[in-house]
Amino acid sequence: MTLTTDIADFTRRDLTFGGKTKPVLTIGESGPAIIVIHEVFGFTPTLARFCRWLVDAGFRVYAPILLGTPDATNAEKITQRRLLGLCVSREFNLFRTGKSSPIVDWLKPLAHQAHAECGGPGVGVIGMCLTGGFSLSMAVDPVVLAPVLSQPGMPVMSAAGLDISPADLAKVKARTRDGLEIQGYRFDGDPLSKGEKFTTLRREFGDAFTGIEIPPSAGNPNSPLARAGRPPHSVFTGDLIDAEGEITKSAVMEVIGFFSRALNP
Repeated sequence: MTLTTDIADFTRRDLTFGGKTKPVLTIGESGPAIIVIHEVFGFTPTLARFCRWLVDAGFRVYAPILLGTPDATNAEKITQRRLLGLCVSREFNLFRTGKSSPIVDWLKPLAHQAHAECGGPGVGVIGMCLTGGFSLSMAVDPVVLAPVLSQPGMPVMSAAGLDISPADLAKVKARTRDGLEIQGYRFDGDPLSKGEKFTTLRREFGDAFTGIEIPPSAGNPNSPLARAGRPPHSVFTGDLIDAEGEITKSAVMEVIGFFSRALNP
């Protein structure tokens, strides 16, 4: 699928929950809802491509814009201005372990609205990088039936820590005893999403958590990170190789299968 900054096939909606209004890009005419939460870069051409793959598989996508501009012109790089904004923001829990980010309280009603509009048994959620753990915190809500953590990176100061409060963690664990399943993806050796986080997730959730760790050799050699001499990080966006038989492209099909099993029983 060709990468482009043209997202004329998406519709922008400004939605308000808890007194806060944020843009949400939607695409797809029918099917169960998937909440796709962008990386620290914001909404990018590679994220738009991932959203379109979900639509092609029969889902309707809701992509909230938490950082950057509500279009696909955001570059896949971290600027000093973006880092400063994150550090002073009260919506993201960057450093403390055992604490859910406040922005999750805005995302949960978004999931409820998406479910009301799309129907079906519930919604799927995938968070990436900065937002990787958000899908876990959102899974306290029974409307979330398929949480996916892609290269979760927060809290950044704790390799094994999770950005979820003990109370929320207990609620999600109770849901796994009733059949909730959780999937996670990361590149092996990724210094931004360390393997210790998956160790913690396996310890907390047992067989309910499936963690897929992709060899770094499967990363896109032409990605912005690769060109900067850094190991691959973005499983479903910048470091994905869009070709049949590639491990990262197969991961997309795995995620689609996970969503389908949970949302199309």
